[in-house]
Amino acid sequence: MPASQPVLQTEHLQLLPANIGLARAVLDYQVRNRQHLAAWDPKPGDMFFTELYWTMQLRQSAQGWEDGRTARYLLTLRGAPDAVIGMASFTNIVRGVFQACHLGYSIDREQEGKGLMAEALRELVRFAFDDLRLHRIQANYQPANLRSGRLLQRLGFVEEGQAARYLFINGEWRDHVLTSLINEQFDPATMLA
Repeated sequence: MPASQPVLQTEHLQLLPANIGLARAVLDYQVRNRQHLAAWDPKPGDMFFTELYWTMQLRQSAQGWEDGRTARYLLTLRGAPDAVIGMASFTNIVRGVFQACHLGYSIDREQEGKGLMAEALRELVRFAFDDLRLHRIQANYQPANLRSGRLLQRLGFVEEGQAARYLFINGEWRDHVLTSLINEQFDPATMLA
């Protein structure tokens, strides 16, 4: 992995690495989207909607990058780097014979339907395959989240099956559709240990 997590740019977006200086902006994003994201996210704990919580989360994400386990990005519109409009992350980065990760993402309810998440994820997939040199990205979604399913399909993710009672989300165990995207250009000679 690159020594420091780079800022990524797209036509309309700047994807910023996790940074504790953006804790207030992430909190604002979470508060604005509390109901919008409730159906897809775990039930938040008591501290979730505090700046301290997001300072700790962003610090852990930065450490996760240093440890080679995580790459969390905060999505901002170009020219407005202080307003977070979405989040995307690669977690559970595993090397060795697996060379894969999980992808998670969310976007502000006011920004849905504008193609911004697709734009961000195209750049993140490029980054995962070209810079992180991963072979596989896994992304899972709840069957009722049709918008997420269509987005992953447009990006080339292939459905691999369903997992019953996969994650405890919003107060109960939820089924998930399992998808993946394979890096067809992956060179095993460049595998990272």
